[in-house]
Amino acid sequence: MDEPVEIPYDFGVWTRSCGTRRTQLTMTETIAYLPGLSPVENKELCARFDGGRLSSDGGVLVLRGIETRLGIADRLASCLADARDPASTIHSYADMIRARLFAIACGYEDCDDLDSLRVDPAFKLACGRLPETGRDLMSQPTLSRLENAPSWRALARMGLSMIDLFLGSFERGPQRITLDIDDTLDAVHGGQQLALFNAHYDDYCFQPIHIFDAATGKPVLSLLRPGKRPSGEEAARILGHVIRRIRRHWPRVEITVRGDGHYGTPEVMDLLEDQGCGYIFGLPGNARLARIGQPWCEDAAVRRVRSRKDKVRRFFRIGYRAGSWSRMRTVIARVEATSKGCDIRFIVTNLPGRAKALYEQVYCARGRMENMIKEHKLYTKSDRTSCHRWEANQFRLFLHSGAYWLLHQLRQAAPRRSLWRTATFETIRRAFLKIAVRIKELRSRVRVALPSAYPYRPAFVSMAGCIAAQGP
Repeated sequence: MDEPVEIPYDFGVWTRSCGTRRTQLTMTETIAYLPGLSPVENKELCARFDGGRLSSDGGVLVLRGIETRLGIADRLASCLADARDPASTIHSYADMIRARLFAIACGYEDCDDLDSLRVDPAFKLACGRLPETGRDLMSQPTLSRLENAPSWRALARMGLSMIDLFLGSFERGPQRITLDIDDTLDAVHGGQQLALFNAHYDDYCFQPIHIFDAATGKPVLSLLRPGKRPSGEEAARILGHVIRRIRRHWPRVEITVRGDGHYGTPEVMDLLEDQGCGYIFGLPGNARLARIGQPWCEDAAVRRVRSRKDKVRRFFRIGYRAGSWSRMRTVIARVEATSKGCDIRFIVTNLPGRAKALYEQVYCARGRMENMIKEHKLYTKSDRTSCHRWEANQFRLFLHSGAYWLLHQLRQAAPRRSLWRTATFETIRRAFLKIAVRIKELRSRVRVALPSAYPYRPAFVSMAGCIAAQGP
């Protein structure tokens, strides 16, 4: 057989010579190629998209093992009542959710992306379908119908299921856990239900609440909310559901809740005290606290001048009861004097310990929560809440939380003391998910060929082995 005969790229076609017979491919059969490549050592570069069953997301096969063990897709699908005709149903809810989870984890956050990925051999394998003879994955319209399927009741069950996912991720129940709670901006650009104008952010938005486990970074619950500051009653209601669910699973666990001043409300503190939980919250300043702290500021300023230091920081503990509080509580003040003046911050807590340690080692450690929320928003694109119905957007948030779980567990499977354990999700995605792979379906097996020059092979093999050892 003769070599293919090239036609200038302007024509968009190429011909193939077979003996004496010459055939030209039609436009529907055109094989695209890259024009304008510079020669190397006087040899012309000819690059066509005719490499066969290749995928650029080979790492998704490892995510399959994580999802199978966690059962995220099955958990969420079990909360939905499938009213479709079984005789006309091709894709189950679990299969559709599983495909969305893998796509989001690999950086394809929109349903539209599945129109291209539905024939991708790696994604088909990850979803339990053979790459060549198996049925293609679902299309964008099918996934859009799925997003609009959940009701309020179904979403409530999904929320409890996400808490159960967190609880089931531990081999043994911990003796104590610290829950970090915070809200974040989710700007919208359309007529989404429950989207409100927020003067603080000067934008129309949602303001979802996120709860994470401080020790492990595992997500506990993410709830979509209107674009307003959560009231004390609302925050207490959400925390009450979470705490009761945890206590039902781990009756003796010690629970501590951390948050900023949004959550240091009388309703929240009363709830946590009634439930026997610890708490430490920021406390907004007021005129009364300013009067109490004035002597402390003056003392810190004098100490800074006498010691000739650039900065003097002091801590004070007092019993304080605001007008809306049901009882007196411990308030800790951090006073910092510099050349620019004096700054004072307050926190309220029921935890024992020294004032300095509680502020610097316990309360300030909640800053890690900001990084968790950033990863949730930036790397799983959980702020992609562009549906009109609130229910659809909340369902999307659960899907993005599921993708967060996949990436988190993949990072946790990295070798101990390696830099991968502290890498961002985007770094993990580029290194271990965006891998070129050739997939060939044979009679008795499916052959997956990874690149020989893959630079992170030792770490990837170790991660895959760790995931496999954890079992289904």
